[in-house]
Amino acid sequence: MSLVGNWSYPTAIKFGAGRIKELPEACAAAGMKRPLLVTDKGLADLPITSATLDIMEAAGLGRGLFSDVDPNPNEKNLEAGVEAYNAGGHDGVIAFGGGSGLDLGKMVAFMAGQKRPVWDFEDIGDWWTRADADVIAPIIAVPTTAGTGSEVGRASVITNSETHAKKIIFHPKVLPTVVICDPELTVGMPKFITAGTGLDAFAHCVEAYSSPHHHPMSQGIALEGMRLVKEYLPRAYADGTDIEARAQMMCAAAMGATAFQKGLGAIHAMSHPIGAVFNTHHGTTNAVCMPTVLEFNAPAVADRFQAAAAYLGIDGGFDGFRAFVQEFNDTLGIPRKLSDLGVTETAIPELVNGAIIDPSCGGNPIELTEENLTTLFKTAL
Repeated sequence: MSLVGNWSYPTAIKFGAGRIKELPEACAAAGMKRPLLVTDKGLADLPITSATLDIMEAAGLGRGLFSDVDPNPNEKNLEAGVEAYNAGGHDGVIAFGGGSGLDLGKMVAFMAGQKRPVWDFEDIGDWWTRADADVIAPIIAVPTTAGTGSEVGRASVITNSETHAKKIIFHPKVLPTVVICDPELTVGMPKFITAGTGLDAFAHCVEAYSSPHHHPMSQGIALEGMRLVKEYLPRAYADGTDIEARAQMMCAAAMGATAFQKGLGAIHAMSHPIGAVFNTHHGTTNAVCMPTVLEFNAPAVADRFQAAAAYLGIDGGFDGFRAFVQEFNDTLGIPRKLSDLGVTETAIPELVNGAIIDPSCGGNPIELTEENLTTLFKTAL
């Protein structure tokens, strides 16, 4: 079976090993002549980044690079990125990397021409209509991990460096024009990032599947995304050069983020403030929270996970599925407790305050309150 394709749902995706070579054509399609490649500090000096800059330069696109991006990117990174974009006379962004590079790159393209502060465009009601859509620069997304799915998303998560709150900034035109999914770019990922990002994709699928909102397309995508992670994440974790496993995990990542158009829930509502306060890895944090949240949501989701367990070849219905999730975490080196990530009990009130206002709350199948969130944090701790 050949793992190559050209897809346009939810956006144009060039999928397959070696397709980073098509970056110049993607830039032409997006109308970019002088793109800025935005990535994170860790990726900036790696061979996959320099090779991508070489491809750009050979095509006459320059070597514009901005990499002052933190693991949980904030408005200071964004301001510096916008300054670099405007100073360099760039006309589009290549968002390159894991969730942090992708999210910040998309925001640089979004904010470069705006007159209002980024917080005015938070994903609340119709706040996105405040933006001047005509000055949003084109975006090409190139994921180098298989997890966040930010390459197919219409939003970015930006941390407020003063309040430590993670905010979701949304606009329809933040959806990249073209995505290049080249699994060869993920081969060098270390084991703990392979596990954490892979389980982020799994959490996206689990929460979308659990969400009470109606979206049958997302429901189907979430189910198959779970299957791909179950089948291929252990292979990618065991052997980072297994290109089929890497490719299937890239599929699962894009599917997870497509599916969560249906909604996210308590896993993400908890994980966002934890990441903002303790600077933890997002996908790993999701994985630690997942068994606790599944148990909490059981009265509302047990029936539908009977069907999911059967499809995934897991015995025991919902209870079997929940047990599988904990065993899966264990085999991938994921800690069992939030305290293992450095989370402290004294921080729980602050974390609850952050969680209760997170937009992810709205997609949880059981209504979240300060009381039950406090119990969830304590149980997961």
